[in-house]
Amino acid sequence: MTVDEALRIADGLELDLVEISPNAKPPVCKIVDYGKFKYLQKKKEQEAKKHQVVTQLKEIKLRPRTGKHDRDYKLRNLKRFLAEGNKAKVTMRFRGREIVYAERATQLMAEIADEMKEVAKIEKIPTRVGRTVSMVLSPLPRSSK
Repeated sequence: MTVDEALRIADGLELDLVEISPNAKPPVCKIVDYGKFKYLQKKKEQEAKKHQVVTQLKEIKLRPRTGKHDRDYKLRNLKRFLAEGNKAKVTMRFRGREIVYAERATQLMAEIADEMKEVAKIEKIPTRVGRTVSMVLSPLPRSSK
């Protein structure tokens, strides 16, 4: 039907003519109460937001000379972050002349990745940017039992 005819019918019913699909040939319109339409649309969006899962990027920071006990403590936190469903970034920072031992960072990152292999996968391999080496781990998908 023509636009004029549709507008006349909508006016007669005291409703609005709303274009639903403008890209269709011919465009699809609907006669509805526009205020109620917008209200229901907003409610649907709010309901969809409730069911979204938001992941955060948590970070642990290490140094090349961090002791074994301190490293184990930080790795326990890392496992907790991953168990909560968050991604985790492991960062190793060099200060002063420590940069000479940059290969130690690669070795430590490999050890950390090996320890975390049952709870996480490497999303971003260890990369060196300036005086920092970092990698990103993401939790493994949970198996439904």
